[in-house]
Amino acid sequence: MVALSLEPGVSVARIAREHGVNANQVFSWRRLYQQGRLGVPALIRDDGLLPVVLAPTAPAPGNSTADADADGTIMLELGEVRVRIEGQPNAAALAQVLDRVLR
Repeated sequence: MVALSLEPGVSVARIAREHGVNANQVFSWRRLYQQGRLGVPALIRDDGLLPVVLAPTAPAPGNSTADADADGTIMLELGEVRVRIEGQPNAAALAQVLDRVLR
């Protein structure tokens, strides 16, 4: 949202409304970003994507490697924030989690 709000001619109020937040919050994030105090956007590449690292995991005790892979685990680390998602979440639930983490 900060990157969008910094584009020429863009309305901060419109950006805030589209993302369901108060415009004052977006202005606050912009100030933090301009002061270099907002760490998460630095992790986001210019194309809007987050860097991804795939790491092997050991199976849980009593599970075979195939069982562990079938269960699936997603671990997100953004600065000091860590989110672990296990199992097979439905797409809507996963989208809500990602939206909250990336705000």
